[in-house]
Amino acid sequence: MGFDELAFVTGLPVLSSEVESARIAELLSPFLAGSALSARQLEQVSAYLDRLVRWNQKMNLTAVRDPELMITRHFGESFLAAVQILGREDPAGKRALDIGSGAGFPGLPIKIFAPAISMRLIEAQHRKAIFLREVIRDLDLTDCEVLAERAERLAQAEPGSADVVTLRAVERFQEVLPTAARLTSNKGRIGLLVGQEQASLAYRILPDFEWNSEIPVPLSDSRIFLIARNRESIE
Repeated sequence: MGFDELAFVTGLPVLSSEVESARIAELLSPFLAGSALSARQLEQVSAYLDRLVRWNQKMNLTAVRDPELMITRHFGESFLAAVQILGREDPAGKRALDIGSGAGFPGLPIKIFAPAISMRLIEAQHRKAIFLREVIRDLDLTDCEVLAERAERLAQAEPGSADVVTLRAVERFQEVLPTAARLTSNKGRIGLLVGQEQASLAYRILPDFEWNSEIPVPLSDSRIFLIARNRESIE
């Protein structure tokens, strides 16, 4: 049973996000560093937002309830990550892994931004995994899958299997970051959306990685984006 059917049966009101594509583009502009989303990409963001608003009435995907704040806080940060970690590179053939995806950030917006990238979302909570699969289906995203398991198990089974690994607001940060490092390929990168206070901790946890300058997240006083790569892969 999909969420709309569940809402009908339980009497839960089904609301629309009702944010127009032009407004979405306006809200995302500060995060895209001069890039622009196509009409198709804006339609996908709108559909994703609508699904997020609906599901969030039934389960706690995000504490943010206002659709426009969802765009800036969740989609905006995620598109910033996409622009910064991918730049103008050709994403074809690259393997991306988003750890602790939750409601899909930043993994799904990165996939929307770079449709040719191969994306896997790790989300151990069953109901959140169901939500992610429904969004993937609704947005018709290909080469995009959800792994309902823990990152530690995948790191044991497939070390070095991702060219891009992303984390945002994950629990057990000190444990998960080394796991992310084990999953990153020799020439791969880790992208972190974290608070300013977590930056120094990240540097201590992965001292053998080369870290870029801290990139401030627009419209935030303390959020930053960090990119790390193995020193051995630096040319």
